[in-house]
Amino acid sequence: MSKKVFIKTFGCQMNVYDSNRIYDSLKTIGFEKTDNQNQTDCYILNTCHIRDKAKEKVYHEVGRVKKIYQNKKKPIMVIAGCVAQAENDEMFKREPFIDVVIGPQSYHKINNTIKNFLNIKKIEETEIDTIEKFEHFDKIKNSSNKVSSFLTIQEGCDKFCHFCVVPFTRGPEYSRPFKKILQEAEILIKNGVKEITLLGQNVNAYSFIENNKEYRISNLINELEKFSEIKRIRYTTSHPIDMTDDLIECYKYNKKLMPFIHLPIQSGSNKILKLMNRKHTVEQYVDVCDKILKNNPEVKFSSDFIVSYPGEEQCDFEDTINLIKKIKFINSFSFIFSPRPGTKAGEFKTIDNNISKDKLIEMQNLLFEYQIQTNKNFKGRTLSVLIENKMNETKKLFGRNKYLNSVICDGSENNVGKEVIVKVEKYNQNSLFGKIINLDTKAA
Repeated sequence: MSKKVFIKTFGCQMNVYDSNRIYDSLKTIGFEKTDNQNQTDCYILNTCHIRDKAKEKVYHEVGRVKKIYQNKKKPIMVIAGCVAQAENDEMFKREPFIDVVIGPQSYHKINNTIKNFLNIKKIEETEIDTIEKFEHFDKIKNSSNKVSSFLTIQEGCDKFCHFCVVPFTRGPEYSRPFKKILQEAEILIKNGVKEITLLGQNVNAYSFIENNKEYRISNLINELEKFSEIKRIRYTTSHPIDMTDDLIECYKYNKKLMPFIHLPIQSGSNKILKLMNRKHTVEQYVDVCDKILKNNPEVKFSSDFIVSYPGEEQCDFEDTINLIKKIKFINSFSFIFSPRPGTKAGEFKTIDNNISKDKLIEMQNLLFEYQIQTNKNFKGRTLSVLIENKMNETKKLFGRNKYLNSVICDGSENNVGKEVIVKVEKYNQNSLFGKIINLDTKAA
């Protein structure tokens, strides 16, 4: 009889991809995926360590699981991901309910770790071995059959921004072999995937050299473009200094590359960017955006912003506000600076929390204003929407337009996996609402 495994995922898209691949791996040793967290043999939390609150959520979640299983057989409690990598042995001391701690670059060991657990009281695997990890998963078929699916092409980071833990939890930058990525893409296509999002901590830093030839993310985009089954191509997350001319050129010729780019800047102040060790200026960032828009004026941008980074003064904050007004980001993430242990910025003096909250509210109000205005501009227009699924307990369909806006509409389940034309009738800050129509009108 097969055993059940439940995974709850926190954080970024790469964690979502990793969770799917963990399922694929454990399946080979007799575990089946379950959506019933109240009755499972193995309970895995795939964790994020970007902000302090994310870490505390993990311990809160473990406490919740303890209550679920206080009167029944305890599952193997596994903490995976970046919190596991950063905290490792400390997690056992803080929470004895935890049985296994495994970092994101040790997932190739998860099968043996789970099998060996019954003979060992506690197991910690946090060695960084990215190559062996990908070699392991290259041998296991990716079972994802969602309409829109992630595909990791690069992991790790060499940038060492002073606020970021990624170089310590994911290790140095590593690019997967070009052919292995395309082979996995072909499997996803056979599974019925219509949209592929290429993933990496610095996805546009992808660089694989074979036989004296360098393959970059632009080469991957050009190859994926050739598959008739693939309707849309995206990538995330990018670093401004890796936005090379060959990638920018893709926006002129590639019809399947969506005109929406998540390009984090963190601050609109050159002084703060230097303190962050971001290795670029505001002017260079704007120049990248201008070059992309020259190739495709339809492109829109989103970004990440850190409020109250140590050393930020009011003039620096105002510089960020001015940048937001200039670019008009349509969907961005903004947070108050959260010091992470082990990072350089973690040693710096933080800014008063009340001041930080006021700044965050002001920034988010502006960002939400552009988000709402963007959605308002779609009202009454027709959009090309890739339908991803039928929403639970409703007759509504869920999809996204080319700018990654959520679109909810009436329609048959037969439309799942298809690009349809939707006329937008209503909107709110987060979603567009409409109906599927049959028009020859060119959709936005």
